[in-house]
Amino acid sequence: MSHPSFKSGNRALITGGASGIGLAAAKRFAAMGLTVHLVDLGQDRLKAASEAIAFDVRTPHGVVAIEADISDRDTLFDLARDFQDIDILMNNAAIGPDSSVLNGDNWQRTLDTNLGGVIHGTQAFAPAMVARGKPGLIINTGSKQGITTPPGNPAYNVSKAGVKAFTEALQHELRNGPNATVTAHLLIPGFVWTGLTKGDRADKPAGAWTPEETVDFMLDGIGRGDFYILCPDHDVIRALDEKRIAWAAGDIIHNRPPLSRWHPDYADAFKAFLDT
Repeated sequence: MSHPSFKSGNRALITGGASGIGLAAAKRFAAMGLTVHLVDLGQDRLKAASEAIAFDVRTPHGVVAIEADISDRDTLFDLARDFQDIDILMNNAAIGPDSSVLNGDNWQRTLDTNLGGVIHGTQAFAPAMVARGKPGLIINTGSKQGITTPPGNPAYNVSKAGVKAFTEALQHELRNGPNATVTAHLLIPGFVWTGLTKGDRADKPAGAWTPEETVDFMLDGIGRGDFYILCPDHDVIRALDEKRIAWAAGDIIHNRPPLSRWHPDYADAFKAFLDT
């Protein structure tokens, strides 16, 4: 079944919509007959994205390109006043600059964009979506790094862990509030070939999914009514993700050192756990 918000003539707003998963989602939504509002930085990028959607989809309903910095709370509330009657909100924009726990560089920018953009985007648009009493859809893009929090980029991990907790609370409030017609879903991508993940590589690794594969999986999950849309990729199947997530939770239950999956003293135990 498809979510009732995917209806021709409805409106979708996607942050980070000029590339990657956001652009792939915009193309899928436009193909359903929705008017798509792309929110991103860079007029050239937005123009190219709009042209790509028009060329690929030839949608009669159009694309609205909006240059805006979603890390700024006031900007999002201004957008909500300017662009009302949004049926689908996809809080997708994210950045991933290097970070360290012992160095404050990039922390505030990452949190303001990845977590603040989701919180303030939801608070700007969702109340009106709920008040309308129509079916509505909120998709927040999280990350597996917000669940298993691997070493390497703690600011990104913290921001995405916050997105997970926020979206869980959001769906709880929506389903127990008045006019419970708006649903929230947490998109948890696997390894996806986007500008955020490719780094200096020119060619897509075989293990990576395309943004289009990720969005197709997302739409299937929403159609099933899934809240946690845990995406595999060409290297990691769902069963392996489940094992990794269970091990991470086990650090607390069994009082292991944090991030024991990467602790040399637990390497054999983790391998044996995967083999069970």
